[in-house]
Amino acid sequence: MGTLDFDSADLAVTEAFLSDAYARMRIGTSTPGSNRARIHRGSTDTFSVDELALDFEMSYSVTPLGRICLCVVHDGTVRDHAFQGVEDAFGPGDVALFAPPDLPYSGRICNARYNITMLEPDLLTQVAGADGPGERPVRLTGHRPHSADDAQRLSRTIGYVRDHVLADPGMADQPLVVSTAAQHLAASVLSAFPNTATAAPPGPDGADAHPAMLRRALAYIDDHADRPVTVAEIARAARVTVRGLQYAFRRHLDTTPLAHLRRVRLAHAHHDLLAADPADGATVTDIAARWGFYHPGRFASLYRQTYRRPPRVTLAGE
Repeated sequence: MGTLDFDSADLAVTEAFLSDAYARMRIGTSTPGSNRARIHRGSTDTFSVDELALDFEMSYSVTPLGRICLCVVHDGTVRDHAFQGVEDAFGPGDVALFAPPDLPYSGRICNARYNITMLEPDLLTQVAGADGPGERPVRLTGHRPHSADDAQRLSRTIGYVRDHVLADPGMADQPLVVSTAAQHLAASVLSAFPNTATAAPPGPDGADAHPAMLRRALAYIDDHADRPVTVAEIARAARVTVRGLQYAFRRHLDTTPLAHLRRVRLAHAHHDLLAADPADGATVTDIAARWGFYHPGRFASLYRQTYRRPPRVTLAGE
């Protein structure tokens, strides 16, 4: 995890940096004068968010990235963007998948400020609950979101993760915060883009819905609430398929495994708020982050819904 910054007007230096930061590529320009490129990156082991500003027109030809690569355009345009069977252009407010992880792509960045978000493809598979034996990895099947509203929601998620997790060393050092942010980002991508994941629950299965299986799942969640946890890990501990686990939680508990995990972590945060002393420097934000809640407003709302008072009141001992 960490940050990096780049600022250069030398095209050869920029090409070398981009090839190292993304994938091997060739760039060029027909713009006389300045060729300044500025890049800021915040990253974790599984995803990164970059802000780029180019004050010239830059052509690019990029080898496969091996990662999901999303672009959000702030100003300027991306033109003649192409990969296998697709050619498109993007302007301010547009969100796009640059290319599937295994395909090269090319195009032109025209005096643009834009965002590049990259994440490991496995994240989509884990969040979709499709990483069990015999399951195929989840793939995005379109390069544009379902709708403008979906694009805006994903853009807001990327911005929040960038500004409140990656930009805050205190948050970025919290393993549960990073894990939660990664899963939130992947879920937002799956919600925004067409993909191969299927949400249909399995038919009733006596083995999958057995109370003993649920007890194993609940015990695993209780024992591992202080660590990064995926649905697939809970399912393995419960000795059941991911879809079977999700079906059982819906059928018997009217919730999802991750929603139950969130409630368990909320209970731990509540306990810590009760035990903490503001005079010792304890804050609601720090305690929430310790249990994976990186959005203070959402944490406060969830806390009020559950405990009927704001978390700051609990911390103050009122």
